Amino acid sequence: MAIPWGTVKSLLIFFAPILLPKLFRWYSSVKNAPKMQGMQIRPVPSGVRRALFLLFAVSAVLLLRISLPIFSPENIFQVADARLQIPVDVLFNRLSKLRPNGTLTPQDHALRTKFVSLESRLLYLQFGPSVLADCPFCTSDDPKSYLWYALPDLLAPHLVNLIAIALSTSQLFTSSKSDKGDANVTRWRTPATLAAIILAGLDIYMVSTYNYQLNSRATRLPDLDFFFWTARTYRSLLLAGLDLLLAFLLWLSSTNRAFLNPPSPAERVESVTRTLMAAKSKLNAAGVVKNAASRDDELLRRTTSYWAHEVRLMQDVMEEREVIEGVNDALQNRIDIQNITRDAEAYAKGVVQGVTYSKA
Repeated sequence: MAIPWGTVKSLLIFFAPILLPKLFRWYSSVKNAPKMQGMQIRPVPSGVRRALFLLFAVSAVLLLRISLPIFSPENIFQVADARLQIPVDVLFNRLSKLRPNGTLTPQDHALRTKFVSLESRLLYLQFGPSVLADCPFCTSDDPKSYLWYALPDLLAPHLVNLIAIALSTSQLFTSSKSDKGDANVTRWRTPATLAAIILAGLDIYMVSTYNYQLNSRATRLPDLDFFFWTARTYRSLLLAGLDLLLAFLLWLSSTNRAFLNPPSPAERVESVTRTLMAAKSKLNAAGVVKNAASRDDELLRRTTSYWAHEVRLMQDVMEEREVIEGVNDALQNRIDIQNITRDAEAYAKGVVQGVTYSKA
């Protein structure tokens, strides 16, 4: 039953002032999460690119499966533009005129033997042509027999999609030579797997509980519910949507844009320690170079000459009229000398106290 636009408008007017601020706050928190946790946005890791390509490929196949007529099972009632109660001979005579060379296919002949009853035609709309034509043990007296035969084809896209989800969230599949995989990828395995299993369960439930007898009252072609083809379309759309949503979540988490796993305190301490050790190594190297330059007469002479040249160049620059005017203007109008003097004194006291404390 369609919801009136007035009701929708009233709900939007009531809930929008409540939900929109929360939505903006959530978006702001997600956007600023990397900065708040000291993490930077990074490119997509090479292993995650493989997972994204796999998910996009499976989604493309699922969408092509319902968009291209060559991959869609034929509905002979639509092809022949016939109502459900049409006589069998009239239906297949009309269908043979539409076939190449006027010859019916083996599937057409199999369906012709089954369409002697209205029950079989109703089951055709529920399970599709291949199930009704190829099942060797199914009878219209036992409609559930068609369901058991249709289950493998029904579950096939779900199983393929589940394999794609398992691979794309596998640390082994998303790892590369430069890294051992991304923990932000494997975290989505359980939710994505549960979502795929729930979709498969709902699909089986909808097919098994569908009341195919409703089509028996339809006297015109537009009144028929082509359940098999409709369910096939929605099945592919939902599976493709799940894959695309998973790909989007993998992209967000692997690039540190959202859903971050902040480093533990031990990891932060280790990172700071590594940074300090690297800085200490550079200072030691600089000290060694300076010591070597001080002990070598030629290097000492060149160093002294370089700094003497720099000092003379700086003096020449500072003596230019434009520079002097700019410095005076900054000192008079833009810089508070008293605050700078106060900060310098505080800094000098802190340094002296730190040196005195270290000596003590």
